[in-house]
Amino acid sequence: MSTVIEKEFDLYDQDFYAWTNKQASLLRSGRLELIDLEHLAEEVESMGNSEKREFLHRLAVLFTHLLKWQYQPALRSRSWEATIDEQRDEIRIHLKGNPSLKSRIPETMEDAYRLGIHGAVRETGLAKTSFLVTCPWDFEHVMDDTFWPN
Repeated sequence: MSTVIEKEFDLYDQDFYAWTNKQASLLRSGRLELIDLEHLAEEVESMGNSEKREFLHRLAVLFTHLLKWQYQPALRSRSWEATIDEQRDEIRIHLKGNPSLKSRIPETMEDAYRLGIHGAVRETGLAKTSFLVTCPWDFEHVMDDTFWPN
C-alpha cells in the first residue's frame, strides 16, 4: 500500500470530517487514483442505508400513532392528529426524494408495523397481544389523509 493511501486510511480514522472534504476535493479534481475507494464505497452505501432507516422510522412513528388512535379513542388528541399528518407528509417528501424506496414498501411496512406495535405498547400501556400481529392496512390507506382508523 502506498504512503498516500496509508495516510488516507489514517485520516479516515482520525478526522472523518477532514477525510470527507479531502475525498470530495479529489473527486472534483479528477484525481481518482488518490481516492480512498474502500472507505468511500462504505460511506456511500451507509448513506443509502440511512435513507432506508429514515423511511422505516417515519412509518413506524405513523403506525404507533394510528394504533393509539384506533385503540384509545377516548384519548385522541390534536397532538396525535398533528403527528399523523406530519409523518404522512414527511414520508411523502422522503419518497419523492428517494423514489427507489417505493420498491421496498412491502418489507418496510411489515417491519415498521412491528416497531409501531412496540411504540404503541410503550405509550398506551396496552398488552402487545391487544394488537393484530399483521398490519391491517395497506400503504395507500396509511398514507391517505382522510384515513383515521376506528
